[in-house]
Amino acid sequence: MTFAIHGLAVARGVAIGRAVLVAASRVDVAHYFIEASQVDAEIDRVRRGRNAVVEELVRLQDTVAQLGPKDAPHELKALLDVHLMLLQDEELVEGVKHWIKERLYNAEWALTTQLEVIARQFDEMEDEYLRERKTDLEQITEKVLRAMQGVASPVVPSGQEKYRKRGPDQQDLLLDDTVDVPLVLIAHELTPSDMLQFKQGVFAGFVTDVGGKTSHTAIVARSMDIPAVVGARTASQLVRQDDWVIIDGDAGVVIVDPSPIILAEYGFKQRQLHLERGRLSRLLNTPSVTLDGEKVELLANIEMPEDAAVALRAGAVGVGLFRSEFLFMGRYGNLPGEEEQYQAYRRAVEGMQGLPVTIRTVDVGADKPVGGPKDEQYLNPALGLRAIRWSLADPAMFITQLRAILRSAAHGKVNILIPMLAHLNEIRQTVSLIDEARASLDRDGVAYGPVQLGAMIEIPAAALMLKTFLKYFDFLSVGTNDLIQYTLAIDRADQSVAHLYDPTHPAVLHLLADTIATCNAMGKHVAVCGEMAGDTALTKLLLGLGLRSFSMHPAQMLSVKQEILRADTSKLTVWAQEVLASEEPSQLLQ
Repeated sequence: MTFAIHGLAVARGVAIGRAVLVAASRVDVAHYFIEASQVDAEIDRVRRGRNAVVEELVRLQDTVAQLGPKDAPHELKALLDVHLMLLQDEELVEGVKHWIKERLYNAEWALTTQLEVIARQFDEMEDEYLRERKTDLEQITEKVLRAMQGVASPVVPSGQEKYRKRGPDQQDLLLDDTVDVPLVLIAHELTPSDMLQFKQGVFAGFVTDVGGKTSHTAIVARSMDIPAVVGARTASQLVRQDDWVIIDGDAGVVIVDPSPIILAEYGFKQRQLHLERGRLSRLLNTPSVTLDGEKVELLANIEMPEDAAVALRAGAVGVGLFRSEFLFMGRYGNLPGEEEQYQAYRRAVEGMQGLPVTIRTVDVGADKPVGGPKDEQYLNPALGLRAIRWSLADPAMFITQLRAILRSAAHGKVNILIPMLAHLNEIRQTVSLIDEARASLDRDGVAYGPVQLGAMIEIPAAALMLKTFLKYFDFLSVGTNDLIQYTLAIDRADQSVAHLYDPTHPAVLHLLADTIATCNAMGKHVAVCGEMAGDTALTKLLLGLGLRSFSMHPAQMLSVKQEILRADTSKLTVWAQEVLASEEPSQLLQ
């Protein structure tokens, strides 16, 4: 039966494919594709894990038999019998084999997938006792997973690689040589490290129960240019494994088990979107200039050194935001050293072939943890030790990163961008540590290059003390995602308040307009590197406010360029002031 699930539209486009559910488990489960030659070995891994648990349960049965009813009540023996019965159930065994043989899932993924299939059958049972056996099934599945992984208790290692198809030598493989059916991912939530694995192109789209329009899950979806819906609440419970699913990333709707008519309609829409992208591609070599002759700088946001090539292909004239935290994610206790960072930054700089690269110092903490117990110490991590606060709390780590960035500047134009500054003493500490990093390189006789120093404006306090900032910094870059979050006191990843997240709120627009106007008046460069920069519904407003530098993911660049080419800033300036004066700016933007 066809039904629809509504969520938040965060990445445009249409995806049609079979649902892949990532079942929740207290044991961390790796998800990757195997080669056909690995099928027998994966089935054997499951068999060995199951046999180990069977042996354990049989030993427990023997122990129970030797005890009296006081120490071992009848219910305990019955529970062990049920667990053994479930372990030896033919549907579980054959189902796991099916996922390994037919879909080439790795053993753990196949086991959790079949668990999801059988668990839904238990949910549909009218008998309450039988429904409760779902818990037993989950328990014995977890025992098998632990046996397969050789662990005695639940573990959640940081940086576990997921959602990647691998061959026998653990090297990444192309998906389309094995799996022809498009796949869409359905999950409760996804971490940034999970999302980074999707750059391999495994999934055509995804849906999550939680998340907001500017959660990092949503941001990465847009960066990958794949359709996505977040905040769908119960999607992972309503969608069944292998269901046909349509993801409408424009409307924020997930259609499950669509009829042939609906499939045909969305297939047509998919083709139309493909044609539109083809039309946009013709703008690639067109200069980004408005109708009245204003030149506009289109920069790229990138996450990995290899993304520099993508930025160049999209026509970027530089990198406005290189997120350096990709090196730090999941590295608690083993943070990257200077040489590792230097080589990564150097690859990005050289990859841009002489165009400028703005490297943001590490922005971890809050919803981007590095792993380990430190990430769990803060009641409200979004307001805690994150970004520049985290860096200043560990000067040695920060100087290591600064040295690496300065060294990369010997290979091209580099800017350093500091996130989440709010206090004058933070600015002074940062400048002092940069000077110290230069001095240490001089003492060591290590080559480095000149850099421009910039600050992110993402806290209202920073937006209200611009003249102080501009005494110390060569340029500013507005991080609208956090600026909106902190101005409106809204957790951008919380779907229960996601509807209140409003980039056109008058307070947000005034802070943004003042930042742009102040920088222009003082002759300082200003860019917007948050999600607003890539939102075509806001391009003309930003132009009218005086912005001439936009930084976004390469996938959004041609759509924004099209809006720029159609714009006349001489007319937009007056209109933008009308928008600022309005109590409800969003009505004037429709």
